[in-house]
Amino acid sequence: MIRFPHPNIWKLFIIKGTLWFMIIMPIIVLFFQDNGLSLQSIMILQACYSLSVGLMEIPSGYAADILGRRKTLILGCVLAFLGFSLFSISYDFWWFLVAEILLGLGNSFISGADTALMYDSLLEVKAEDRFLKYEGRSISIGNFSEAAAGILGGFLAAISFRYPAYAQVIVALLAIPFAISLTEPMVHKERLKSSWKSIFKVVHFSLVEHKTLRTHIIYSSVIGVSTLMMAWLAQPFLKDIGVNMKNYGLVWALLNIIVGVFAFNAHTLEKRFTEFTSLYLIGFITVSTYFFIGSHMSYFSLLILFIFYANRGYATPLLRNYINRYTESNVRATVMSVRSFIIRISFAIIAPFIGWIADNQSLNYAFYTMGIVGTIGITYCLIWFYKNKEIDLK
Repeated sequence: MIRFPHPNIWKLFIIKGTLWFMIIMPIIVLFFQDNGLSLQSIMILQACYSLSVGLMEIPSGYAADILGRRKTLILGCVLAFLGFSLFSISYDFWWFLVAEILLGLGNSFISGADTALMYDSLLEVKAEDRFLKYEGRSISIGNFSEAAAGILGGFLAAISFRYPAYAQVIVALLAIPFAISLTEPMVHKERLKSSWKSIFKVVHFSLVEHKTLRTHIIYSSVIGVSTLMMAWLAQPFLKDIGVNMKNYGLVWALLNIIVGVFAFNAHTLEKRFTEFTSLYLIGFITVSTYFFIGSHMSYFSLLILFIFYANRGYATPLLRNYINRYTESNVRATVMSVRSFIIRISFAIIAPFIGWIADNQSLNYAFYTMGIVGTIGITYCLIWFYKNKEIDLK
């Protein structure tokens, strides 16, 4: 029998697995196109989703810090259920837009609060040094769940594009009782006072005062935007190289299994590299895969796509752990939300432009553009880390 240091851990695993059982995801671009949307319109929808997440990220993270992580997680799960319910019965851009906003609000209340709840639960039982291990496990569970959902989604979509959307509503409902069963961990610092001044103080600390934390947040955000964009370019890429729709679910499952395997073993892999080497490898693989796929639209690039997703599995828990090292418990959710805010707002700005390039120029140019954007952000951060030697370079 598996023993967890705190009962919240296994409950968070179940919530993660449920929320990431994304039956609709492997065919969502095709689903939107079946309802008459262009790729640019799809990217605008996702930009609005990211904007709704981004605008609420810091306030919701702050709410998690002053009201409790459990309450915000429950609210997030309820909003996700409502969003998927509306999504399943929508047929045009505007109803999809309302559904995406509800889903974005739900995501914002979950994002940051779940990571903070896990870290503080471990801190409560003096096991915070095992955060990377359990965060990696959580991410791997999410991706294994999405992999299984992808196979199911592919089969359901072969019958009707609506079936995966209907099934998603039922899955979203299952997360709510587990969120309710969570317990609030003891906060080891005095809770924040409820005021906008306190929010701005945390943001100022994260992005101005603490330069090392700021650079880690920026670096993690650049990788996050690149990862998010790849999820939306992957399906047009599969369509462009002629992958049969019935196989979309299988390909999506393989991609998420790869993420899950590398996230599961992130804490072991980290020991093989210095911190700077890990950051360099993560950045290099991210941008080089964009450039390679852009110049080679072929089945061989599927292998490169798998490498990108392996890199994603290693990077996600690792970069979150680096941020947590420089963050106090009473502001942890807010700081993690600052990261998510930057990712979502950046994506909201970039996504419509990338969609326009794909529709009016070519998918190749869309990949090239993201490669250039990633290179600029990653190079800036790596140079700063190296010059300031704030991390292990040896």
